[in-house]
Amino acid sequence: MQRILLLIPLFFLFSCYEAERNCNQFREGTFEFKTLVGDSIETTLFYRNDSIEIEKYKGVTDTASIRWINDCEYVLKSLSPESISEEKQMHFKILSTRDNTYRFEYKIVNSDQKETGKATKISEENLIKH
Repeated sequence: MQRILLLIPLFFLFSCYEAERNCNQFREGTFEFKTLVGDSIETTLFYRNDSIEIEKYKGVTDTASIRWINDCEYVLKSLSPESISEEKQMHFKILSTRDNTYRFEYKIVNSDQKETGKATKISEENLIKH
């Protein structure tokens, strides 16, 4: 019984912990996102400012408008969709921040299926070359 009483304060300590979310430092800059696709790691480079995001993946550059919902959530809409799937808006939510990285979840607007990722800020400048 004494063990249980000792564990109760630890439970409350960890249940009250909230992840750091300093989202404003990630509103603008150049970022890198790596993900496992099949057996290889693919890298996406993107630049974001307050109203636009330019993404470069496998040599293809795409541009999307940004609508910020709050400091940590935004919606992307492709400016030149080439398919029906690219016409769908994407909702992003920054879950936590640490140093120059942030963890996020994203999904198609009005969908329940979410994916997660981690992005690293590599510069304050736009490093994307068309």
